Amino acid sequence: MTVDPITLQVIQARLAGIVQEMQNSLFRTGYSTIIRESQDASCAILNTQGEVIAQHVVLPLHMGAFPACAAAILKTFSLDEIHPGDAFIINHPYLGGSPHAPDMGVFTPIYYDNELVGFAANMAHKSDIGGTVPGSGSGNAREIYQEGLHLPPVKFMDQLRPVKEIEAMIAANSRTATLVIGDLRGQVGAARLGERRIAELMQRYGKDTIIESTERLSAYTENRVRQAIATWPDGESEGESFVDHDGIDLTKPIRIHVKVKKTGDKLHFDFSGSSDQTQGPANIRPPLVRAACAYCLVALVDRFLPINQGLARVIDATFRDGSVVDPRFPAAVNTYMPTALTAAEAILSALAPFVPDKRIAGGSGSAALVLGGRDAQTNRAYVHYEIFSGGTGARSGKDGVSATAFHLSNCKTAPIEIIESEFPTRVERFEMIPDSGGAGEWRGGLGFARDYRILADEVRFSMRTDKHAIAPFGSDKGLPGGKGACVVNLESKDAKHLPSRFGDHRLQRNNTIRVERPGGGGLGDPFRRSVDKVVEDVRQGYVSIDSARSQYGVALHVAGGELTLQEQETAILRGKN
Repeated sequence: MTVDPITLQVIQARLAGIVQEMQNSLFRTGYSTIIRESQDASCAILNTQGEVIAQHVVLPLHMGAFPACAAAILKTFSLDEIHPGDAFIINHPYLGGSPHAPDMGVFTPIYYDNELVGFAANMAHKSDIGGTVPGSGSGNAREIYQEGLHLPPVKFMDQLRPVKEIEAMIAANSRTATLVIGDLRGQVGAARLGERRIAELMQRYGKDTIIESTERLSAYTENRVRQAIATWPDGESEGESFVDHDGIDLTKPIRIHVKVKKTGDKLHFDFSGSSDQTQGPANIRPPLVRAACAYCLVALVDRFLPINQGLARVIDATFRDGSVVDPRFPAAVNTYMPTALTAAEAILSALAPFVPDKRIAGGSGSAALVLGGRDAQTNRAYVHYEIFSGGTGARSGKDGVSATAFHLSNCKTAPIEIIESEFPTRVERFEMIPDSGGAGEWRGGLGFARDYRILADEVRFSMRTDKHAIAPFGSDKGLPGGKGACVVNLESKDAKHLPSRFGDHRLQRNNTIRVERPGGGGLGDPFRRSVDKVVEDVRQGYVSIDSARSQYGVALHVAGGELTLQEQETAILRGKN
């Protein structure tokens, strides 16, 4: 049987639509702001082997997490133990593939004519799953047992009947049980929607047609990537980037190093040169690193590629056992995302010589802020969780993007109105930081500042981020982006600067927090940036007059509210370069 090209394209679009519909259902039924507002979740359809055949990529790392979790389910449960109406859950980084404990995966079997044809799956961050701090993300954890409740593959629903014991156990181990159980039920509902839509698709086109189409789409993705790789020059290249620290030893940067060997249409990624596994929770498991490799190939080859297992087939990677990218159980992993983003930067740096027209400088990385306590008005425990990014690095022929999510972290910044209506926190400032974008022919994107005031009597504060000690790197004579910062009570004599990764800092009513997110690095010599672009940057408030002069060689003067270019002085300044 051969599927004609038109039908194949229709099925590809329908699969993408089904996953998008699942995603919309998940966001709209979410109890927590993490799902409703930050949209920290992904959905996928898998085949009977647990391979991804369609995914809506909010979080590219889930390309690796879904198959690893599905493999654990299929290893634990025989086909005789899997029935229509079941729902499996798993969040164990080592016994499955979840990035960390808060990321709970839900997998439901899809049946057509009483035959198992695949799985509908989603993975979503939970507001709290236990552990030593509210939000289950301590930057000081030393083993996964301190990071919350970890579940191997278990049934959450058995033939449409909730497994009350599992639900009760999860609720008993969460500070925000109502939100967690509500979100989990929403995940099951989104998966059920995927089940129905795939069955309807098979009803219309035939089961064999759909299965053959998914195999051909995976083959297309693999072939498309290999064809692109084949046009690149053969050779070897290396790239590296650094994480500030692991939350335990604040003086020791963590190195992510990758050596890429390209031969014909094949790439081999060797991460053996990366740092040893860390005491703190900066470690990341290999399935997620492979997914980071896949993300980088999509970015370099074709951003419209169908996301499926064909990408995974291209990735050939080597890891050193006991390293930060292949840690031994029970090494802590809960603040894995800064490491993942650093890995992506190292991979893109290593691939840059093969695709020189798609270079990118270093970016801000990501951040997760967690404030936990008890709301005096409701007498309920709460977890205020937010995800941030910052400025992206400048790109070949383009400036970086300011105050946005990028690379592996595509979650949204929660609106101020939502934060203030749901938590005893007031947001007093939210603005971009001038001069935080690294200078270059192509300027880095700007970071931003966000100020909070605590309105509860006692709050426990944790944060997991990066780029406070090591600035986002510039490229090809471009300058680094501005570093990040986190300061408690900035305006007082007792102001305290906190590291980029910490857990359980105690706050009191009317304490303030200032979070400054890094800007992206610049690309190319700043003195080659168009004078008109520098003038416009100053007009927009992106670059100060002083920086325009010192970093770009552009002399500007303000009189009567008018900005004027000092052409003669600018010519002299740029002539000296």
